[in-house]
Amino acid sequence: MRPKTVQPQNVQPQKSTASRRDFLRYTAATGAGYWVAGGIASKASASPNEQLQIACFGVSGKGKSDVSNAARFGKIFSLCDVDRTFLDLQARTYKVPDENKFTDFRELFDKLGDKIDVAVISTPDHTHAVILAKALRAKKHCYGQKPLTHSIYEARQIQDLAKAAGPGVVTQMGNQYAAYEPMRKAAYQIRNGQIGRVKEVHVWTNRPIWPQGEARGAEKPVPKELDWESWVGPAPMRPYADGYHTFKWRGWWDFGTGALGDMACHTCNLPFMALNMRDPTAVEATTSGHDHDSYPAKSQIKFDFPAIGDRAAFTFHWYDG
Repeated sequence: MRPKTVQPQNVQPQKSTASRRDFLRYTAATGAGYWVAGGIASKASASPNEQLQIACFGVSGKGKSDVSNAARFGKIFSLCDVDRTFLDLQARTYKVPDENKFTDFRELFDKLGDKIDVAVISTPDHTHAVILAKALRAKKHCYGQKPLTHSIYEARQIQDLAKAAGPGVVTQMGNQYAAYEPMRKAAYQIRNGQIGRVKEVHVWTNRPIWPQGEARGAEKPVPKELDWESWVGPAPMRPYADGYHTFKWRGWWDFGTGALGDMACHTCNLPFMALNMRDPTAVEATTSGHDHDSYPAKSQIKFDFPAIGDRAAFTFHWYDG
């Protein structure tokens, strides 16, 4: 989600040239992702008939651009956001009627589940898995923003649900630049030894740019435009306070994944692709302090990876704060 100050923009929805029939035929045959944020992974033949019916969950911040990209491939049929200000703004932009607007994702599926083809999930991290699970059980094609889930357990559950949905249901995680040719070319060059054997990898970020390592704020009245119960969702209920909605939820264990979870999927993507960074043999972390409520203000983490095949053993260093 984005900061609270929002200026309405003159955004005209782009008419889709992809038909529902073309999309379903293509994705069933390839199992490939159909679009990526900021770029098209494939193109279907043009037809004005049987447009894809798309439901978007989370429509501000990154969700705003995801709705815009989704509109290139079908009809924005339904919108769901816990903040009615953002919800109404996007509904006006994409001409979504009031009966197709929701603050509770469960209500959307209950009322319109048989009418949608695609679910686009761009909500805070802690609600990704519950919406994805609902969509996959209903056999909807899913585009979920990074991080795909809030925990490893949730990721494994979603993987099982995606397999159970069958090869005709297309799933993709949104991660900027992951499908871009320069990224893949660089990974190929590293993987094939064009820069020699890798001994160390160092990745850093200036995040967090949101509060971390701080105590909860004092309880405040819930803003009238916010459905707080739906915002908290599957997390333990707590009183509303400053520092959660919008954007700043990233720093709290219950809602976000901290600087590491928010940024490493971007900055570590290249070495992960190039070096098959799975199953480290040792991990060592140093932080500014740690509690049960908020991520540390800064951290340094070292991962040791063993030699595998032609890949030499190497260490990976992460820095944030």
